Amino acid sequence: MSFSNDVRKEICESISDKNQRYSCLYGALLFSRTLSRERIVFQTESRISADTFSELFSRVFKTEPLCRTNERKSGSVLYTFDIDDRELIGSVMTKYRIDPELPRHINSEIITTSSLGIFTAGIFLACGSVNDPSKEYHLEFSAPEEALAGELVALLADIGVKAKTVLRRGAHIVYIKGSESIEDTLTFIGAQQCTLEIMNVKIYKDVRNKVNRIANCDSANIDKVVNAAMKQIEDIRLIASVSGLDSLTPELREVAELRLENSGMSLSDIGEALSESISRSGVNHRFKKLAKIADDIRKRGGYES
Repeated sequence: MSFSNDVRKEICESISDKNQRYSCLYGALLFSRTLSRERIVFQTESRISADTFSELFSRVFKTEPLCRTNERKSGSVLYTFDIDDRELIGSVMTKYRIDPELPRHINSEIITTSSLGIFTAGIFLACGSVNDPSKEYHLEFSAPEEALAGELVALLADIGVKAKTVLRRGAHIVYIKGSESIEDTLTFIGAQQCTLEIMNVKIYKDVRNKVNRIANCDSANIDKVVNAAMKQIEDIRLIASVSGLDSLTPELREVAELRLENSGMSLSDIGEALSESISRSGVNHRFKKLAKIADDIRKRGGYES
C-alpha cells in the first residue's frame, strides 16, 4: 500500500459522526471532477477513496451511487461515480448551498469549526496525494478550478501551512514541500499516525547524518546509536503529546528536552550538558524511566509506536 493510501485509510477510520460525514463529503464533492446542474462526477484511482465516497454519499443522501470501474493498461483501476439524476443533484446542491451557475467556492459557514479538518480530508480523498517520506517531502491537491485552489491555499494558511500553486496539464495544483508543513496538514486532516511516520523518517535521516559525520565506527554501531536515539525521541514526543513534558520531574524533563534539541548527541555528552553533570549510565537510567512512562501511556491508551 502506498503512503497516500495509508493517509486515506487513516482518514476513513477517523470519520465517526454525522457532522464529520457531512463535512468530509462536502470536501469530496466540491473538489470532484465535475459538479454541475447536469452531472456530478467523482473519479479516483484509490479503492479506499471510492469506498469512502460511496459510504458517505449513501449515509448523507440515503441512496447508493453507482460506481463504474475501468482497468487501465498500467494495471491501475479508475473508479468513476457519474450521477446524472437531476432530482438527486438538486438535493446535493440544496444541502450544500451550491449555486451551479457560479464558480465553485468553499462555504465555511456550513462547516463547523471543529469539522474543517475533516472537510479538508474530503478534499484529499478527492484529489490529494503525498509522496513516500523516505523518498521526498511532497503533498499536493489537484484542484478542478483556480478559485478553489486559491481558497484551499488560504484555508491551509489559517493553520500555519504555506502552500503554493502551479498549473500542470490544465489542473491547478496546490502543493506543500516542507516536512513540518506536511506533518501539520496530515495532523489537521486526521492522519496522526502518518504524521508520526514522517517524523520517524525525518529523525532517522537526521540522526544518521549526524552520527555519520561525528562517529568513526562501523555501520552496525551507527544503526544501533541511531535506533536508540529514535526510540528515545519517539517516547518523549508521545509523553509530550499526551501528558506534556511539565508532567515529568525536573531531572527527566531536562534530559528529554536535551534529547529533542540534540538528536545526535551521545549519552555522555548529554550527561555533561545537564545543569548538574551525571555519568553516561545515569543518563541511560533516566531514559529508561522515560521509556517506562511512554510504555505505560501506550498500554493505557492503545497508542502504537
